[in-house]
Amino acid sequence: MSDSIAKSFEHTRDNAFLLKHVTLLINNSELEKVAGPKIVLASMASLEAGFSHDIFVEWAADTKNLVLFTERGQFATLARMLQSDPPPRAVKVTMSKRIPLVGEELAAYEEEQNRKREEALKATLVKEEESKASLGAELSAGDPMAVSAKITQPSSNAAGLQFSAYRDVLIDGFVPPPSSAGPMFPFYENSAEWDDFGEIINLEDYTRNNEDMDHSSIPAEDDVNGKLDEGSASLILDTTPSKVVSSEQTVYVKCSLLYMDFEGRSDGRSVKSILAHVSPLKLVLVHGSAEATEHLKQHCLKNVCQHVYAPQIEESIDVTSDLCAYKVQLSEKLMSNVLFKKLGDYEIAWVDAEVGETENGTFSLLPLSTPTPPHKTVLVGDIKMADLKQYLASKGVQVEFAGGALRCGEYVTLRKVGDSVQKGGSSGVQQIILEGPLSEEYYKIRDHLYAQFYSL
Repeated sequence: MSDSIAKSFEHTRDNAFLLKHVTLLINNSELEKVAGPKIVLASMASLEAGFSHDIFVEWAADTKNLVLFTERGQFATLARMLQSDPPPRAVKVTMSKRIPLVGEELAAYEEEQNRKREEALKATLVKEEESKASLGAELSAGDPMAVSAKITQPSSNAAGLQFSAYRDVLIDGFVPPPSSAGPMFPFYENSAEWDDFGEIINLEDYTRNNEDMDHSSIPAEDDVNGKLDEGSASLILDTTPSKVVSSEQTVYVKCSLLYMDFEGRSDGRSVKSILAHVSPLKLVLVHGSAEATEHLKQHCLKNVCQHVYAPQIEESIDVTSDLCAYKVQLSEKLMSNVLFKKLGDYEIAWVDAEVGETENGTFSLLPLSTPTPPHKTVLVGDIKMADLKQYLASKGVQVEFAGGALRCGEYVTLRKVGDSVQKGGSSGVQQIILEGPLSEEYYKIRDHLYAQFYSL
């Protein structure tokens, strides 16, 4: 968002997302109440399901209506079919509707639910009986200080048997046998059944009766704050057994269709610019039409890198690199004669050495057996001409840009030539050319230029 919107929210708490001319609708019946021309933003974009599917079936036959696609439909969807073959035409759509169960279907459903509840109750009782038996065996052969006594009071439900069947009493005065680790309070582990998704839970433990639910806690206001109306609340709270009935319907599409690309994808020019900045060593092109892929491939081969692949569907390619990397050790004798220079967070040095082999078979860099040959001074670092201009101006040198070069004083000119990135992604070689007559000003500017680099 822009700075003005952000500042407006900070000072006046004006929410930019509270749109004055946009109304949030929950179902199709609310849409029918809105009279006059209107724009409907509906999902899904594929027209296969959701509000867009239902609205399209109702509005497609009217020549005054317009369907605007903001993205390309997925393959084998109604949206893609219409984009490939525009109307007028007839299409078949599947209409689905949820209806409540009645008659024999409702009776069969209730019978099945009762059967499942009885099976769950039997499984619970069997588990409780097994828990009782294992508990009795543990008490009879376990800690002599724990005494169990049967409770003769009847239990109100089956779930309470597990907790009211036994009473554990700790009696003082008994001496534990040598085999016992010590007096402990009895601990009963509640065993649980597990499946592939985790512990099996009893849904009845989390079910609330309709009369216990507070319907007033669900807001019935119809605004953009996301509050549900009464119809939506009843839809969520409706537990009536139902089924989905599907049927095919032929729709004669006479409305206008328009596709505008709002997917946020880069165009051809942007893709070429991005690839030039990334400078990949190898490039694999997928998707896209054959013509566009071939055009981009030829462009990349000419301007980006030498290894560009455009495989067909189900075609495999080998993009491994034949690069040799060796691990070498720096001998202590060599390191003792190396002079490091601080470069930011790193230390750099110029090393003249020869490769040797250690006793364990690894490679090592050893000092030269012959006198070290001289080498030209190497300047390490990078500088921008704009930064150099400011630096020279701070030193009292009159500088200005003219014709792509930096004019220093009356006679000296600084010019940068070469590419910072070469074809294939490797670092390019740039040169800074200092032109002008040999004079005191020339050597002064050269010293300022050398001060911007690290020399080895």
